[in-house]
Amino acid sequence: MNPQRLVKVSKYLSKHLRHQPERLGLKLAPGGWVNVDELLAACQQHQFPLTRAELEEVVIKNDKQRFSFDETKTRIRANQGHSIEVDLQLKPRIPPDLLYHGTGEGTVEAILQFGLLKMSRHHVHLSTDIATAKAVGMRKGRPVIFQVNAAQMSQEGFSFYCSDNGVWLVEQVPAKYLTRLNLDR
Repeated sequence: MNPQRLVKVSKYLSKHLRHQPERLGLKLAPGGWVNVDELLAACQQHQFPLTRAELEEVVIKNDKQRFSFDETKTRIRANQGHSIEVDLQLKPRIPPDLLYHGTGEGTVEAILQFGLLKMSRHHVHLSTDIATAKAVGMRKGRPVIFQVNAAQMSQEGFSFYCSDNGVWLVEQVPAKYLTRLNLDR
């Protein structure tokens, strides 16, 4: 599949597996799962034909590993980032001591005042490395990286989850656990 088609399919799947499954007549099962055959039929019916091979390629090649199959490859889901109510059936885990969050300059003052809030998503998304956080922040302009004291948060009762693609998730990050990193060094 050419790169443009890969991106187009990924965006289409994100829209319908994370935000608007009902537009394709789909209902997410517990865990956010959808039957692959039902998804492919719904795509076809809505003038977005997609083959199983293309679907598998998107799951394998998506740079952010947004999607995963179950062990039987009969169901697919978006790993995180849903704006609709869905129980991803993730189990709480002890996070690494430090995690990172990338954002654009325009949100810094609000974050320093209120912390990181999930907004329209189910969780705040955190990464294990600065490079990933920076890449996320660059999508919103000049990147700003916040270091999260996840060890202290965990010790103080915050629950962390890790999605299938390695993104760490938490309900919120109060400002006292954040340190703005200086990227100019």
